[in-house]
Amino acid sequence: MSAAVSGPAASSGAGAPSSARRYSVWAVGLSLYGLAVFHRSSLAVAGLAATERFGISASQLATFTMLQLLVYASLQVPVGLLVDRFGSRTVLTVAVTVVSLGQTAFAFADDYPTALAARVLVGAGDAMTFICVLRLVGAWFPHRQVPLVSQLTGNLGQLGALAAAAPMTWALGEFGWTTAYLAGAGAGLVGLIALRLLLHDAPDAAHVRGNPMSARDLGASLAASWAQPGTRLGLWIHFSTPFSPALIGLLWGFPFLVVGEHRSEATAGALISLLVLTNLGYGPLLGWLVGRHPWHRSTAALVIVTAMASAWAAVLLWPGDAPLWLLVVLILVVGAGGPGSMVGFDVARTSNPGHRGASASGIINVGGFTASLLVIVGVGVVLDLLTPAGEEYSASAFRWAVSVQYLLWAVGVVQILRYRRRVRTLLTREQVAAGSSMVPDLPR
Repeated sequence: MSAAVSGPAASSGAGAPSSARRYSVWAVGLSLYGLAVFHRSSLAVAGLAATERFGISASQLATFTMLQLLVYASLQVPVGLLVDRFGSRTVLTVAVTVVSLGQTAFAFADDYPTALAARVLVGAGDAMTFICVLRLVGAWFPHRQVPLVSQLTGNLGQLGALAAAAPMTWALGEFGWTTAYLAGAGAGLVGLIALRLLLHDAPDAAHVRGNPMSARDLGASLAASWAQPGTRLGLWIHFSTPFSPALIGLLWGFPFLVVGEHRSEATAGALISLLVLTNLGYGPLLGWLVGRHPWHRSTAALVIVTAMASAWAAVLLWPGDAPLWLLVVLILVVGAGGPGSMVGFDVARTSNPGHRGASASGIINVGGFTASLLVIVGVGVVLDLLTPAGEEYSASAFRWAVSVQYLLWAVGVVQILRYRRRVRTLLTREQVAAGSSMVPDLPR
């Protein structure tokens, strides 16, 4: 894969920023991403409460997360283009404002349509955040550090999901729906102040603007990113790896553990919290591996998918309730999915020039959130199909429902293998065209 600049700072003539300045900018961006993850995940432990508050079925409950993810996925490419054009600082300002307004509306919602509209706003604000922070990492950090810092961004940001697990469960029980969600929305104001005071697009400029582009130019830029096999390889890596942790962390993990595995709510909340903590352990390891062995990125993704599918099989095939130790193993294995999805972004980064970085990342991000959307909706549909009207969901229904993951894994693995071959072919052709007598190590 031909190397490409990773961000605006790569070509900047300005001196390197101090470590303190670099990490302060990253800390603000990371905090804003963590806040967006909190808002995204805040429904995970409130699913049963939401069914009572709004009087809805499993399919309707899944619609909350489905709509949120649909908005997220559909905005990735437009947001990528906006970030390339207007810079991270401007787009992040809009993101924090929109997601906070959405969570405020959700706090006061007392009917299903209003709550759905609120989650649309949450999804829209969330959709703008991660790509902005990835661009900041590329602009502020040396190239050799970008894979590791990107991994840390993706994984430390999941602390937001940790705050949405046990603490949100406690807040809902102690203070009720409105107060718990309003408290989260209020954190957005603090984040917005920090953003405007501390966060700049690049070391030498508060704002980095791209050149205005016509609709034709935008289409050509997207087409160029899409034509790059490395972009599509990254997309399918991102499609295949994060939907299983999303299934657990965003909506169905808590009901599956409580109803399907007959665990207490406290145990279920603790296991979901463990999922987030597990992410933190895998992130630095995968970041180091990707930096040291870039030709094995797709292999790492395939190993992670195989491990997750095997762990789920052990739980689903266990006669009766799976023992707690096996559920812990499941969480520890599935926790690799989130960090594994970051490999897709690194493949895109090294496959595209810097001026297409955010839009290429947007294309990649569509993959994982589309898969998450499909699996969350699929579980809700299967649950309703297997549960007679008026009856409670059974453990058997939950086991069949979460098995829809295997359909998506099958598609993802086939596509990873397909585009990995295309990347190998392209690299070989580039070497021949350059007159090199040596064939490079090919990505495995």
